[in-house]
Amino acid sequence: MRRIRKDDQVAVIAGKDAGKTGRVVKLYLDRDRVLVEGVNYVKKHQRVQQTGRGAQEGGIIETEAPVHISNVMPVCPKCDAATRVGFTYATEGDRRSKVRTCKKCAATF
Repeated sequence: MRRIRKDDQVAVIAGKDAGKTGRVVKLYLDRDRVLVEGVNYVKKHQRVQQTGRGAQEGGIIETEAPVHISNVMPVCPKCDAATRVGFTYATEGDRRSKVRTCKKCAATF
């Protein structure tokens, strides 16, 4: 089980965007990176090319780039703060499942 999942609210703790929060859009598990909404904007110079309908697009495009997973922390929905993640086992009848918990307030998320 991963500490950070897609659609989690995370806070950036290091880098040029430290202090910002956003939602995880995509995980790149092979590179240990996450794409966070509204964080780490980079400028990309795009060459003018013809698309399928004949339109031409080009110029300087601002896009989001992935951030290393060690530079983000999940935000607890209960205490609304960036927190470390612990794991506990929750039992539901005869089933046992592993759930993520907040280290500060012990809430599950």
